[in-house]
Amino acid sequence: MNEKTSAASATRGFWCLISTQFQAAFSDNVLIALVIFLIPGTNDSIQEKQNACSFVGAMFALPFILFSTYGGYFADRFSKRTVTIALKTLEFALVGFVCVGLTGGSRGILIGGVFFSGVLAALFGPSKSGLIPEILPERKLSWGNGILIFGTSNAAILGIVTAVLIQDYFGFAPLWPTMVLMTLATAGLVASLGITAAPTADPRRKFRVNFASELLKQFNSVRRDRLLALAFAGNTYFNFIGCLLLLNLFFYTKSVPEVGDPVILFFTIALVGGLGAGSIVAGYASSEKIEHGLAPLGALGISIVSVALSAPAWGNAMVVVWLAVMGFAGGVLIVPVSAVLQHEPDSVKRGEVLAAANWLSFGGIYLGWGIFEILRDVLGLSPRMVFLVCGFCTFAGTITSLVLFPYSLVRAIVWLATHTIYRVRVEGLENLPRRGGALIISNHVSFVDWLLLMAAADRPVRFLMGTDYYDKAWVRPLARVPRVIPIPPQIRPHEVIKALTLCAQAIREGDAVCIFAEGGITRTGELQSFRRGFERMMESIAHGSDSPSSNGNGADQLMPDHFPIVPAALTGIWGSVFSFSGGKLLWKKPGPFPRVVTVRFGRPLPATATAVEARARVWDLMK
Repeated sequence: MNEKTSAASATRGFWCLISTQFQAAFSDNVLIALVIFLIPGTNDSIQEKQNACSFVGAMFALPFILFSTYGGYFADRFSKRTVTIALKTLEFALVGFVCVGLTGGSRGILIGGVFFSGVLAALFGPSKSGLIPEILPERKLSWGNGILIFGTSNAAILGIVTAVLIQDYFGFAPLWPTMVLMTLATAGLVASLGITAAPTADPRRKFRVNFASELLKQFNSVRRDRLLALAFAGNTYFNFIGCLLLLNLFFYTKSVPEVGDPVILFFTIALVGGLGAGSIVAGYASSEKIEHGLAPLGALGISIVSVALSAPAWGNAMVVVWLAVMGFAGGVLIVPVSAVLQHEPDSVKRGEVLAAANWLSFGGIYLGWGIFEILRDVLGLSPRMVFLVCGFCTFAGTITSLVLFPYSLVRAIVWLATHTIYRVRVEGLENLPRRGGALIISNHVSFVDWLLLMAAADRPVRFLMGTDYYDKAWVRPLARVPRVIPIPPQIRPHEVIKALTLCAQAIREGDAVCIFAEGGITRTGELQSFRRGFERMMESIAHGSDSPSSNGNGADQLMPDHFPIVPAALTGIWGSVFSFSGGKLLWKKPGPFPRVVTVRFGRPLPATATAVEARARVWDLMK
């Protein structure tokens, strides 16, 4: 009952956070759009409107460069919920300040209001992102980020549309904009009160005025974590390319006579709406884990659509479709990147890491503005050529990221396979340790078991694979990326000990290693006897010896709680073309399509578990 109550409370807290962020994004976009409309002279020409939009946008983004690190400090030093409530309370003062500017028609006060709105958003960012992993379990991080990005993107669209309606129906009268902003601020404060309470991450953290030194410290720390560093780069590039593409859309309206303001509004809605839809799909497609493989697929989609938009043959309707697809690909890219940024840092430093990521992302936005000016004014490129440049740059960045972290490519291939040929259901994923060395022992039903287990796990897994399969031309390139450990199929003690020694070393260094203890693929579909080689291997790890062949006594040195053995069972794969069902391999009817496969992870066994005990646990999972 307590667990159900806690889960329900966390769910309510999460939706309150989503509501608070929706209100924040909605209010920001209403204010920015109103200020653009109200600045004298902005309706004279498209060029003036574009200049006003750029200037007001820059004033909103500048605080993220100046104050993001302070937002990280508050997020770590105090409860993130408390920080959120305090910022929502300060929003009333901001609305009063804007009201003065609206009443007096003061351009300076209005622009100042946009700037201070950016300050509140910059301080809120680390707490908002940091609350998600504190409220939701890890398996729902991608889903939560998909919901957050969907809500934020739709809030941006609705905010702009609301500002247009206010301006069209009520003109420049200050009463209605003030009432709308005050109502939104009240709604945001009420929603923030329902956010789940979270403990303070680092109550001893000291405040440092010099944000540059803080950023430098974070960048040096992130650089040592390749996955986190790539998430930083992906997040920054996403904001850079997004800014560049949005500016290019305004440039597109200027260079194509038949494209006017209503059409550019549809262009923007298509792009941002596609982003929201892609985020939702990516959250659900991640199958309750952080799916790194979606990021390169999303980046590839952005690249392809950008190149397609450089062609001169598209009409406005088709451009809207292409932009929606591009936004969808962007959502597929940013959801796993955001989840990695929230999950990978230590909880004590999560706020400052997210603040550094925010700082870089808005640095990417400013860089996008600068690159756009160079492409348009210095190089004189047309909007179609700018799309082409974006496409090639994104493709080059995708290839670079895959070279630096090739595991994402394998994850992408596995994800595609398991969402077309197979449907993989995962149960008991919480039993697989997120970090640290572990041995996974599974039944062996088919040639693709290792790919299915890789798809089910939420961390890189290394496998033992017979050299007769490992040496196949189509297998080796895939097997090298997850660092598969080859082992001879024949019983050659020296080579087997060598392979098991490599396994022991990998586990001791913090890797998850999977072995198929039956020693081969089942020919009958039944679970075979487990070989005992892993017993000596685990003993050698616990003793700290270099070889599984060590026969030292010292049983008192064993650490059964460290380096657990995680039993796993594959069901539903027997009967596929990759199994020996019917006494045939490949050459038989494939059966149901897509084939539903279940991967179950059982509760961890101690490192001292025997082959008999491990087999019994796997057998129970297969039922």
